[in-house]
Amino acid sequence: MTETPQSSGRAAAPAAGQAKIPRTERGRRTLRLILDAAAEEFGERGYHEGSIARIAQRADVAIGSFYTYFSSKEAVFRALVADMSRQVRDHVVPYILAAPDRLAGERAGLAAYLAFVRTHKALYRIIDESAFVAEDAYRRHYADVAEGYAASLQQAFGRGEISDGDWQVRAWAIMGMNVFLGLKFGVWDDERSVEDIAAAAHALIANGIGPR
Repeated sequence: MTETPQSSGRAAAPAAGQAKIPRTERGRRTLRLILDAAAEEFGERGYHEGSIARIAQRADVAIGSFYTYFSSKEAVFRALVADMSRQVRDHVVPYILAAPDRLAGERAGLAAYLAFVRTHKALYRIIDESAFVAEDAYRRHYADVAEGYAASLQQAFGRGEISDGDWQVRAWAIMGMNVFLGLKFGVWDDERSVEDIAAAAHALIANGIGPR
């Protein structure tokens, strides 16, 4: 069992997976510190070995400050999964949108994703562990990305930038490729140029694997 405000006499926080929304800039900075500290803690130790006390210590905040935003270890973990998902999206999407067309956007987006993973290697451990700690959050992470991805592919078709197809299948297929490329070339092996990897993946997306 994880410690909760009910067991410690502290006031209840929002529902699991949702941090209390800070009203001040100072509060927003504190919340950011806690989430970043949680990423370090869970990334290094995993969920079960991670602790609220060490998260607070890493963030350089009092335990009471932690409970201002989160009701338990599970709550901060759930919020962290959602936060990391947003961070990936906020980092990658601008590169896709800045590209001249969707195919170029796929290449730029993958390169940006690989660069992000190399500086946020805890991402994979945290997301993967959420499948066992908070399966609904794990599913939501991928389902939300896939929904937006499929819609953006359909819009690209409408602009004449890609061929017609099953948007759901395409979205999940490209996501799956990117996830494992991130694991291999972002977490396990970060020596190769992200541009070279993105170029190879781009050739696969643009041309397929059939003989030419």
